[in-house]
Amino acid sequence: MFAARAATDDDLETILTMMADFNALEAIAFDRAAFAPRLGQLVGDRALGGVLLFSVDGAAAGYAIVTWGWDLEFAGRDAFLTELYVVAARRGQGVGRAALAAAEAFAQAGGAHALHLLVRHENAPARALYDGAGFAAQPRLVMTKLLG
Repeated sequence: MFAARAATDDDLETILTMMADFNALEAIAFDRAAFAPRLGQLVGDRALGGVLLFSVDGAAAGYAIVTWGWDLEFAGRDAFLTELYVVAARRGQGVGRAALAAAEAFAQAGGAHALHLLVRHENAPARALYDGAGFAAQPRLVMTKLLG
């Protein structure tokens, strides 16, 4: 049975372990010691967004990170799904769809009028999940500049 809930400080180690795998899959440098306080801050401050922990039959099955933004085009508060991860043993079983729906519900409950995400062009399974859930590519290119 799938369940989703807001993560607590007691979940940090479990999530950090999954984050290591997520970041390896995404080819993102991951320093557990550097990420731990960032994750703790997000878990502890709902004004920033939230972290959801997913389980199946009581065992950790994945997590999502949703952060808040503000955009006039989207009628105020919007949200960014910065990470959605499902453990390998649970992929292809509908957990991703349930996890994505839980993240959307979290964003809506927080007052968001739009939910954004980034996906690698070559990540066909994730793109299929997001397409099937109603996400659509926008006619804008996301560009990033690291500050400080």
